[in-house]
Amino acid sequence: MAVLNAEGVTFDFEMPVVVVGAGACGLVAALAAHDAGQEVMILERDETPTGSTSLSAGLIPAPCTRLQKEAGIEDSPEIFASDLVAKTHDHTPFDMALVAAQTAGPMIDWLMDKHHVEFELVTGFIYPGHSRLRMHGPKSRTGADLEQSLLAAVSEAGIDLVTEASVEDLYVDQSGRVKGVRFRRPDGALEMLGCKALVLASCGFAGDVALVQKYIPEIAEAECCGHLSNTGDAVKWGLEIGAAVADMGSYQGHGSVAHPHALPLTWAVITKGGILLNEEGRRFSNEMRGYSEHAAEVAAQPGHTAWDIYDAKGDEAGMGFYDYREIRKLGAVKAAGSLEELSAVTGLSLDAIRDEFQAIEASVRAGVPDRFGRVFTQDQVLAAPYYAVKVNGALFHTQGGLVIDAEARVLREDGTALPNLLAGGGAARGVSGDANYGYLSGNGLLTATSFGRLAGATAARIAAETQG
Repeated sequence: MAVLNAEGVTFDFEMPVVVVGAGACGLVAALAAHDAGQEVMILERDETPTGSTSLSAGLIPAPCTRLQKEAGIEDSPEIFASDLVAKTHDHTPFDMALVAAQTAGPMIDWLMDKHHVEFELVTGFIYPGHSRLRMHGPKSRTGADLEQSLLAAVSEAGIDLVTEASVEDLYVDQSGRVKGVRFRRPDGALEMLGCKALVLASCGFAGDVALVQKYIPEIAEAECCGHLSNTGDAVKWGLEIGAAVADMGSYQGHGSVAHPHALPLTWAVITKGGILLNEEGRRFSNEMRGYSEHAAEVAAQPGHTAWDIYDAKGDEAGMGFYDYREIRKLGAVKAAGSLEELSAVTGLSLDAIRDEFQAIEASVRAGVPDRFGRVFTQDQVLAAPYYAVKVNGALFHTQGGLVIDAEARVLREDGTALPNLLAGGGAARGVSGDANYGYLSGNGLLTATSFGRLAGATAARIAAETQG
């Protein structure tokens, strides 16, 4: 793959807007460009579009949506942006967090009202770092269903989607304007496609071992449970063109992936008082810090695994998630009627388990945080029956990438915008700061859909301005 000189190049055919990638970002971008009156073609490397979207729980945080208002929840883009920035320890620029927050609510309503994508508001618990109930997703809580809904919307709109089309090269002129792409078909044939504007929606670089080792070595040895086609193409092209990149050490990990089943165990069980114990039966962190930062924490434990321990409250919350129900079917959830049984089914030290439970109870009685700084309420103290799942830490997707502006235009190192190159989702710098601790639940799909819609709208405008 390369960036090639566009001078004298003739393309087989041309579309006003071309989108690379058919995950949530690419599909939303295509819908936005189409709604703005431009013809669009989506190029997808895989035979069946899935991407990181299908591997997720399909949840998008958004304030001030119709569903949120109907539930009587008071929220605002400013409150949401503040939550985003606080999670990154003030590293993410507030203005870009606000762009994502301001775009998210109208985007959800637009997908529901214009394109008949079904969402419901997740209630019952608030994810760590969020100050309001604002998660929207399919009833099934599966990204696969979100992906299928978006694909159906793209099909209904009559947008061209070409699968098994691996984009190999970009053709760029001396001004930095992308004139077209060359993609390879499964039989090896190469096709040339010209464009007026190009949207990079090919996610990040979690599937490129060399890039992971270079930018986020702390997680390089952990399992990658993300989409392996995320090979950093957007970043590689962008760097060749002279684009700026930022926050390359940022990623979404998960410290609670059922082992060896490779299915994420929802952090909802933690919010209901659940804890993590290493193979010595000891807690090792404040679990409420979030699931992303716990990927490296769990990977650093003896044996690189831990046990997620919770009770009936967590089990009930988990049953609302497809992955959890699948984990149960696979027999990964162990039940125990007492601490003695819990020790037996996990192989963990009974004395260590008792010590940890007693320490939590003591902190609750005293009304003080525990030794890790976590505050347990009385209703979060675990009680029999107990449940346990063996988990490991994993990398899902990266959050650093091409620097974009408020219109999703890719920026050069000097801050000027490239003429017609847009990016969103994992291809672009997200709002998760510069490390794993900054990932707020839902940030991946937030920037995929919010920045995807911005990218599509801007691409349509650029295409309209350059036609003729």
